[in-house]
Amino acid sequence: MSDFLAVLPQYLMPKQLLTILAGKFASARLGSLTTSVIRRFVARYQVNMQEAANPDIASYASFNEFFTRPLREGARPLTNAKFICPVDGAISQFGNIERDSIFQAKGHSYTTTALVGGDAELAAQFNDGSFATLYLSPKDYHRIHMPCAGRLRRMIYVPGDLFSVNPTTARGVPGLFARNERVVCVFDSEFGQFVLTLVGATIVGSMATVWHGMVNPPRSGSVREWRYDDQQITLQQGEEMGRFLLGSTVVMLFPKNTLSFNPAWQPTQAIRMGEAMGS
Repeated sequence: MSDFLAVLPQYLMPKQLLTILAGKFASARLGSLTTSVIRRFVARYQVNMQEAANPDIASYASFNEFFTRPLREGARPLTNAKFICPVDGAISQFGNIERDSIFQAKGHSYTTTALVGGDAELAAQFNDGSFATLYLSPKDYHRIHMPCAGRLRRMIYVPGDLFSVNPTTARGVPGLFARNERVVCVFDSEFGQFVLTLVGATIVGSMATVWHGMVNPPRSGSVREWRYDDQQITLQQGEEMGRFLLGSTVVMLFPKNTLSFNPAWQPTQAIRMGEAMGS
């Protein structure tokens, strides 16, 4: 079956409604039903609960509490590197931005301007720079950490579709990551400005940051922006910056001549937060 035919049902299904319903269920406190769902999820996706700060499945009051569980101390030591991997997951794609074009999958690309919600001036800072697209599967740890130290400058909510972001959909839906709902976070660092984008997906009930809390819902039909120039919000390398309530993808942008990727990196490779991403 072609990738297009595989994703065709997603064009037809009520993705927004499914996502709203999934979000309501995930936040509900349903006692033994919640515990049963979590147990089935852990078994199906082989979630390693021994890494969790709290490995007791029955102690989680809601599915969201379980899904965004913190790890035990020391579970993700930070490598001594200029840039570290900000999430657990798998490498979807990475490499050079060709002028303003980001490679998505064979036959598909999208622009930096589209990704950041239409701000051409912001996007131009990353012409011929570097990008990394990292996919978080259901079994993964779903908190997002800083690849390097940075001071927050802007956060932009960009409304969009809610296609799945798995590898098949990335191959079958043009411009997927600039098409889905997303939260664009802009930081200053000693290496220059960089962007860390949280991309939503089907049944991703919400995305949150440590400085704002829940960004969505509400899901407005227009771009929303927050500026933080008058606030000193600085996060250190490895510090948590946000989380997904159900899984999705992170897309990062770096300026030209800022990042040389880890030579061991390969597409589809499993990665863990804190590992060396590049120098």
